[in-house]
Amino acid sequence: MSRLPRPDARTVAVIAALGALAPLVMLVLWRRQDLLGVILALLCVLLIMVAGVAASAARQVDDPEPVDRSATGGPAELMPYGIDADTLDALDSRDALRAVRDRRRGSNGFSGR
Repeated sequence: MSRLPRPDARTVAVIAALGALAPLVMLVLWRRQDLLGVILALLCVLLIMVAGVAASAARQVDDPEPVDRSATGGPAELMPYGIDADTLDALDSRDALRAVRDRRRGSNGFSGR
């Protein structure tokens, strides 16, 4: 049995936008102020949200974000957060790195090991 292909984000956005138009027209023409009117309004809001998310997904596929190459994989104890590359170049010993890391943690020299 073959699987049905999933629609792309643009198709979902168009279908949801057109689907939101129908309850909106019904709300305007009928002027219902009962439970059916509330259900139609909630359906309209839901379909508009789906259309917005699908449109955002379509834009994200068109323009992928650039890969951040500044993050390097290394041990967490050697690469403390909040220190830029210039500071790491200036620090040449492990003791200096440990002191900066401990100061960031607020442990005043106690490494907790």
